[in-house]
Amino acid sequence: QASQEELKAAYRRLCMLYHPDKHRDPELKTQAERLFNLVHQAYEVLSDPQTRAIYDIYGRRGLEMEGWEVVERKRTPAEIREEFERLQREREERRLQQRTNPKGTISVGIDATDLFDRYDEEYEDVPGSSFPQIEINKMHISQSIEAPLTATDTAILSGNLSTQNGNGGGSINLALRRVTSAKGWGELEFGAGDLQGPLFGLKIFRNLTPRCFITTNCALQFSSRGIRPGLTTVLARNLDKNTMGYLQWRWGIQSAMNTSIVRDTKTSHFTVALQLGIPHSFMMVSYQHKFQDEDQTRVKGSVKAGFFGTIVEYGAERKISRHSVLGATVSVGVPQGVSLKIKLNRASQTYFFPVHLTDQLLPSAVFYATVGPLVIYFAMHRLIIKPYLRAQKERELEKQRESTASDILQKKQEAEAAVRLMQESVRRIIEAEEARMGLIVVNAWYGKFVNDNSRKNEKVKVIDVTVPLQCLVKDSKLILTEASKAGLPGFYDPCVGEEKSLKVLYQFRGVLHQVMSADNEALRIPKQSHRIDADG
Repeated sequence: QASQEELKAAYRRLCMLYHPDKHRDPELKTQAERLFNLVHQAYEVLSDPQTRAIYDIYGRRGLEMEGWEVVERKRTPAEIREEFERLQREREERRLQQRTNPKGTISVGIDATDLFDRYDEEYEDVPGSSFPQIEINKMHISQSIEAPLTATDTAILSGNLSTQNGNGGGSINLALRRVTSAKGWGELEFGAGDLQGPLFGLKIFRNLTPRCFITTNCALQFSSRGIRPGLTTVLARNLDKNTMGYLQWRWGIQSAMNTSIVRDTKTSHFTVALQLGIPHSFMMVSYQHKFQDEDQTRVKGSVKAGFFGTIVEYGAERKISRHSVLGATVSVGVPQGVSLKIKLNRASQTYFFPVHLTDQLLPSAVFYATVGPLVIYFAMHRLIIKPYLRAQKERELEKQRESTASDILQKKQEAEAAVRLMQESVRRIIEAEEARMGLIVVNAWYGKFVNDNSRKNEKVKVIDVTVPLQCLVKDSKLILTEASKAGLPGFYDPCVGEEKSLKVLYQFRGVLHQVMSADNEALRIPKQSHRIDADG
């Protein structure tokens, strides 16, 4: 965002600093020539609006293309950016066509009622009866993939397998979706299974207004009992920026009418729903609170009451790695009993483990379903997850350091050369600042600082940048913009991929000041708030 005047001022200052004629030592003269040429190349690019726009968007690679093959050179910066966005959209479409976007769910139902509801006295003499019997009583596996055929057409192939108490079956479905316009799309579905006959379906989505849309899904299910038609229609409307209202009508085997209101904000998610239908009618209220922490922790609770009984659920979920979210929910209901539901989302795959603990409302089952997962999670997080993530981060940093080692070495050599070339200029700046009782940088360090006791085993990685910072002082002021300080003259990155800070101890009007600034944070000194209290 620098203006042409700011560019010219910086160019003149760096030319004076690195001009080869100002240095007599042969080694310094060679280093000065190299840095002077770099400054001149940078100014040539940034002083031309067209080349500056291309560099901002494409980087050095765009400048090195012969014949300006990226875009026409005569275009304005705004046109260049527009062209870049168009090319980016085309690349995204090509990437989309190559992606299958797989999604899958694996559900394993576990019957653990023997833990809390068993007849110990009656089965004392039965071999193995001293151990509770925990069984897997049902399983479900589903998988789907998408195959973009054109920019508007997509084929979706899905299948599922289910088994419960020794009986099971499966089905396979093929859907063809076409985006008809910016306002809607249509989808044809064909399916078949061993438990049910062929299925033919049609789904239509349409935006009625900018705040309202409708979805209609009609299907024909063929079976030995004849043809079973079904129709589902959903009408939705934005009630405000964060709130949606839904009306659903379902006709067929299980006919019902449902209305719900969903409010989703940055910190919460609230849902209220009412359904009237055959065989189930119910009312449900749920609330989820989203903590604004690094692990994206969420706690939730819901109450659902209807003809089938009443269910109260509460639980939490938390991000345990970059692509994984772990959640647990306790379900307490009449007559359903007590269940614990554990869910792991890993990228686009979901692993679900519903554990049925008891058919009755036993306080012991509720207690263990609540406390057990918490104890196991915190133990695993401390002993397994945290060490694993720390080791993974170290491996990634090591890989990043290895890939950038030669580049960092070159930057380090350039920075050291720049510091040697700055010595004479810095001496004159200090003399001028001392004469006016101005700004003198006593000490300055840049890199990774470890002040937290919990990180005392981590290694401090800093470099001395006292000379480069003093060289940037002008008229008793030092101003740094919101950008990584590793790119400043005389600086380099001492710890690639890690958080960095700049710590400055400076003297102004004979009084010591100190400040620490984050790597990308703007800094302006001197400031009264940086003053070190003499009494302290």
